[in-house]
Amino acid sequence: MNLPIASLARPGPATGTMAGRVRHFYKAYGLIVSSDVALPELTPTAPATPDLEIAVGQIAFLDGASHGATAFRFDATRQYLSWQAVGTFMISGANRIDVDPAPGIDDPLLAFPLLGPVMALALHRRGLLVLHASAIAVGGKSVIFMGDKGAGKSTTAGAMIRAGHRLLTDDVVALDLSDPGRPMILPGFPQLKLAADAAGAIHLEQAEVRPQVHPQIDKAQHRLHDGFATEAVPVSRIYVLERGERAAISQLAGVAALPAIIKFSYITRFGRQALTGDLAATHLSQCAEIAGLIGVNRLEVPAGLARLDEAVAAIETDLASGTR
Repeated sequence: MNLPIASLARPGPATGTMAGRVRHFYKAYGLIVSSDVALPELTPTAPATPDLEIAVGQIAFLDGASHGATAFRFDATRQYLSWQAVGTFMISGANRIDVDPAPGIDDPLLAFPLLGPVMALALHRRGLLVLHASAIAVGGKSVIFMGDKGAGKSTTAGAMIRAGHRLLTDDVVALDLSDPGRPMILPGFPQLKLAADAAGAIHLEQAEVRPQVHPQIDKAQHRLHDGFATEAVPVSRIYVLERGERAAISQLAGVAALPAIIKFSYITRFGRQALTGDLAATHLSQCAEIAGLIGVNRLEVPAGLARLDEAVAAIETDLASGTR
């Protein structure tokens, strides 16, 4: 498992203070989120009874935990994630995340794991199937981009946004399977992470580049002022991105679809230890449902940022065909 947070060196003194916190309210993934941590990445909303509460306070994380740079522990009702350079996070049940910041760490750096692996696990505990991927709304349809690190998931999503389509979510894709036969992608928040070369090539005019939260984080956060889908959209296509000589789409054999979904589900990054109790059987069932209903396609993306539009055109043609 390779979580980039583990390699972060602790930065210099924080610009803010951990005292005198204000409770914020946001919308994300179809939830009302109340948070002691300022999360400007999310969409603000009026105060209301929260579906998910994020609270700052001390966390006792000792039994069974190592004292290295990174430590995880997964119990039946609680999940602990600790990064020495950032802080410790505890997910309780399906509606609470506690945050214990490391000394000198302010909110922008806390948000990095909080809106990534921590949020992914919290959504998983709520019964959603969570993929490590990006998703774009195309009219009333949608596409999901999965792939290994560096495959170009966010970059391809950015090219789709430039072409006039809308971001559903980047990095953490939450699928609601509560309606049998009609899996839905829940909208996350209007932010896309792009490397400098990709951002320069795509040039999203409707995006504001937020300040870098840490010198060792190579991707910049692009906050979208437009181009974000605020409503859930049915899953139409799932692509695994690979490099190729030309833009091409081909369907994976049926037997290959399930392993691909399992590989790129977020919980898999934490290994079998994260699937306590009945979660393993539920997770396998959810992955099999998506593999059977939607299938998985291989999307070959030509090398070179100047050729991104070729991949966009192939995706648009594939969606317009109406076939799986």
